[in-house]
Amino acid sequence: MRRSGGTGKPRRTGEAAPGSAAAGPEAGPGATTAQVPPAARMPRWLPRALVLALALYACFQLGSWAFHQLIGLLVNILVAFFLALAIEPAVGRMAARGMRRGLATFLVFFAVMIVGVGFVVLLGSMLAGQIVDMVENFPKYLDSLINWMNQTFHTDMSRVEVQDSVLRSDWLRKYVQNSASGVLDVSATVLGGLFKLLTIFLFSFYFAADGPRLRRALCSVLPPARQTEVLRAWEIAVDKTGGYLYSRGLMALISGIAHFILLEVLGVPYAPALAVWVGLVSQFIPTIGTYLAGALPMLIAFTVNPWYALWVLAFVLVYQQFENYVLQPKLTAKTVDIHPAVAFGSVIAGTALLGAVGALIAIPAIATLQAFLGAYVKRYDVTDDPRVHGHRRYGEAVVARLQRALHHKKEQGQGASRDDGA
Repeated sequence: MRRSGGTGKPRRTGEAAPGSAAAGPEAGPGATTAQVPPAARMPRWLPRALVLALALYACFQLGSWAFHQLIGLLVNILVAFFLALAIEPAVGRMAARGMRRGLATFLVFFAVMIVGVGFVVLLGSMLAGQIVDMVENFPKYLDSLINWMNQTFHTDMSRVEVQDSVLRSDWLRKYVQNSASGVLDVSATVLGGLFKLLTIFLFSFYFAADGPRLRRALCSVLPPARQTEVLRAWEIAVDKTGGYLYSRGLMALISGIAHFILLEVLGVPYAPALAVWVGLVSQFIPTIGTYLAGALPMLIAFTVNPWYALWVLAFVLVYQQFENYVLQPKLTAKTVDIHPAVAFGSVIAGTALLGAVGALIAIPAIATLQAFLGAYVKRYDVTDDPRVHGHRRYGEAVVARLQRALHHKKEQGQGASRDDGA
């Protein structure tokens, strides 16, 4: 038997020797260097885990900072992509006839630019002429307002006193100072908007002109099965986005012609420019575009005759109902068939996420997603049940209620007879 030195008792395996550090306070002055128990040591993986966690946190912070710095560019690229999808059908038809895609894309963008510049020039000339007329007729408007106030409230005001009080007021002085200091801000905003517009057109031109090359580059990193799905999703996006703009453009044309006829009959000035304004704004600004579009013709018609403004308002409301229930369902049945509630919700969600840009691209994006999901969601025949059409089975419910009442009365009668027999 193995014995420990000098003692007659055997020592168990793992038991500390008397001279070791684990012997506690009884260790003598000649004890060896203290040894740390295994349970008190730092795990080997802990430093590496700390370094990895710090590295991941640093990467997350860097990515978040970069994303917030590039959010404007990413939004411009997204708008450019949808714009390229919208003009893809026209570019594809021209390229199929032998024209180079770059030249076809340039011609399409040139036509869009001509239409946009023409609209801005018409609208600018209308607004400039209207502002000049309002400034020239402002004394007449002010005199009529002062006369009405004097007759209604029995006051004695004159135009000279009103003009002096307005010119000497503190709010006018502050407004002039703020306007003078805000000229640079307005200039910077205009330049920034032009730069964003140039960026969008540049990216959309490359997306449309190099569409086949972009699709080949994207499919080259995917397996064949995934390539088919990506190309199918791309085709659906092109059809829905192009169909959305086609249907909206056609409805804008019809709306512009209808309002032009009304304004010409009433003799409202600048009828062509106002018709173009109503057509484009009412169709390409979702939900509230109709009301924004009708406000300007009403204002200008009011300067001609106040009753004309009421006629314009009535026509806008009637035409809106005709468009919602007759014209739009027929034009969008084969292009962008979205329920009005879904379209309204998508516009609100897009506005909350990306502002005005999100409101513009929300409907084609939801239409693309709906068509893509509809191609893979399995559907079944609906059972022939009146409740599907919103009709409840009132007859069956009444019969069941009567049967329950009769059964309850029968049980009460049987219970009463048993009580009488007892």
